[in-house]
Amino acid sequence: MAEDILGLGKPPSKTRVVVAMSGGVDSSVTAALLSEAGYDVVGMTMQLYDHGFVSGKTKACCAGIDIYDARVVAEKLGFPHYVLNYESRFKESVIDDFVDSYVAGETPVPCIRCNQTVKFTDMFQAAKDLGAEALATGHYVRRIAGKRGAELHKGVDINRDQSYFLFATTQEQLNFLRFPLGGVPKDETRRLARKYELEVSEKPDSQDICFVPDGKYASLVEKLRPGTLEEGDILHVDGRHLGKHQGTIHYTIGQRRGLGVSNDDGDPLYVVSIDPSKHQVFVGPRSFLAKSEIFVRQVNWLGFDDESWQGKPVSVRIRSSQKPLSAFLELNQSEKKAIIRLNEKEYGVASGQACVVYDGERVLGGGWISGAR
Repeated sequence: MAEDILGLGKPPSKTRVVVAMSGGVDSSVTAALLSEAGYDVVGMTMQLYDHGFVSGKTKACCAGIDIYDARVVAEKLGFPHYVLNYESRFKESVIDDFVDSYVAGETPVPCIRCNQTVKFTDMFQAAKDLGAEALATGHYVRRIAGKRGAELHKGVDINRDQSYFLFATTQEQLNFLRFPLGGVPKDETRRLARKYELEVSEKPDSQDICFVPDGKYASLVEKLRPGTLEEGDILHVDGRHLGKHQGTIHYTIGQRRGLGVSNDDGDPLYVVSIDPSKHQVFVGPRSFLAKSEIFVRQVNWLGFDDESWQGKPVSVRIRSSQKPLSAFLELNQSEKKAIIRLNEKEYGVASGQACVVYDGERVLGGGWISGAR
């Protein structure tokens, strides 16, 4: 009997698994591994937006070429492949949220919103409707069966770890999800793609937000929210007027380059706060960015009821590429809020970013930054 590598408790040949296929190498190798192991694999790809409307280009992670690539892989490996149209849902839950967050002076993370709202909610239900025992993805994270239930852990390849982007995964979703690449280095994934002779084996990884592949966020905001890019004042924290800007959307907390203004004494200036209602950008010395407390809202907690983390040491990340910061946690689960008290001050904490809480390799949960001091 083939090995049940997903730990679903049934022979793979009698176990249907839906694979979320983006058209990239990671999800394609995931599908190949499970197909080779004998599972009843069904490929599923989401059509998320009108790519021509958003950027006028044809190559990004969710564009037509990627749907084609996913279909080619499915045909080669011999399993069915479905394309689900979630354009309206994606626009409402991800694109509109992204635009409104920037207009409000925040720094959003749309990939997390996509996982939270479309991939692990709508696709989750679609997989269940197809009679699947699990939904498998190509994320570099690990799902570990702990004593109290399924736990979410960092991927073994720390340079590829994607746990930051999956903090909003609920316990119900985690019970259903599987991540076959969580223990695999990226180089091994490429090797496996060549072994299975997949056409996507050398396809480059997507580096940009899929619906803003050129990185020009302001153009998207202006297209979807006409008139929001109003000019305003750039002010020093000491009250001096330093210049004008063409829209607060062009600035993020902690930004140093491209400010268009300078300090009389030559010391570098940083964006320290943004007031979109008055169209004002405030700049000042780096010391004004130092924060020791982070306020978090909409917390999704993956710690179990019989575990108490109040006042205990944890580590947090407020950016995906950041090294963990030592901290203490004050959690209010009933209101889904938390206060993170950092052991050392951190610079560039921005509202709208995610704050993810860890106990070593394990993801305890996280939420969205609402402020800091």
